[in-house]
Amino acid sequence: MAEQHSHASVGTYVQVAVLLVIITALEVGVIYIRQLTPILIPLLVVMSVAKFTLVVLFFMHLRYDARPLAALFVGSLTIAVGVGVALATLTGAFLVFGR
Repeated sequence: MAEQHSHASVGTYVQVAVLLVIITALEVGVIYIRQLTPILIPLLVVMSVAKFTLVVLFFMHLRYDARPLAALFVGSLTIAVGVGVALATLTGAFLVFGR
């Protein structure tokens, strides 16, 4: 029989939701800080990956599913980030505010 895991409590889901709101606010806020321009894209990528991870682990219940399914999500995320960074580099999007 499949191994049973207890799911997170409602409080945990509320904490994760609050954390997602905070990360989203930070994503919006860092765009307006000119000193962060050189690292803006990597910073936004890291925050987006953190949000993706939280949503997948908790709201999609991936932490309770089989490892091959987790590998599917991680592989897809890796490809998406790679393509996004390659396209941003190709179009010069790393120079958000110009020089």
